[in-house]
Amino acid sequence: MEFRKTFDKIPEEFDKYRPRYREELFQELASVCKLGPDKKVMEIGPGTGQATEPVLKTGCDYTAIELGENFTSFLNRKFSSYSNFRVINADFETWEFEENTYDLVYSAATIQWIPEETAFTKTFQMLKPGGYLAMFMTRSDETSRNPGLRAEIDRVYEKHFRVRQGYSCKMDYKNALHYGFTNWVGKEWQGERTVDADAYIAWISTHCEHITLEEPYKTRFYAGIREAFHSHGNRMVIIDTIPLYLVQKPG
Repeated sequence: MEFRKTFDKIPEEFDKYRPRYREELFQELASVCKLGPDKKVMEIGPGTGQATEPVLKTGCDYTAIELGENFTSFLNRKFSSYSNFRVINADFETWEFEENTYDLVYSAATIQWIPEETAFTKTFQMLKPGGYLAMFMTRSDETSRNPGLRAEIDRVYEKHFRVRQGYSCKMDYKNALHYGFTNWVGKEWQGERTVDADAYIAWISTHCEHITLEEPYKTRFYAGIREAFHSHGNRMVIIDTIPLYLVQKPG
């Protein structure tokens, strides 16, 4: 299976265990982009829709493009009650979009999988003059509140984590300014969650590399994680930072 379709193997688990985004972020999007029934919106790679429903609720004309077949089926079931919902099961990189069509194109932890030139060139063309590109994700700090536990987890990774392909997607989001976009705005929100071993394992098991982890490493790795947790009170406090990056097509 193509590495970027790894998540598509576990749609139910992905939907259940991936953290959601903060309501303040969607309020900011709706306010800045003036979302409503007269606006056309495209979401890139929604997965199972962690960032979809708050946008649908604005009444906008919503379309998503999703690479995964299982994710697409899941989305169609999940949002079947919304008449303004539509999803295209296709590859963003090769799909031909109409130009000057959308008021907002957005990505929740997806656009970094697309080569920069393709991502920013195509989104710029897709947007109407004055339209916005929004990019956001969750960055999780497991170390600040749990240095000893995180150090022990790192040792478990060193000893047992063996995968054929590692996650290497990187993007400088501000490079959108090199492709015609203007009016860069960056905001962020922060929150905390407390997890035990079961919740932590369920969460990291939805990460792309972890999905591909094979035996005998898989059993040894998760046993090591569980042992590390129980030696530190079976508790970790994770600080989640959610940055939002907005740029605009001149209009």
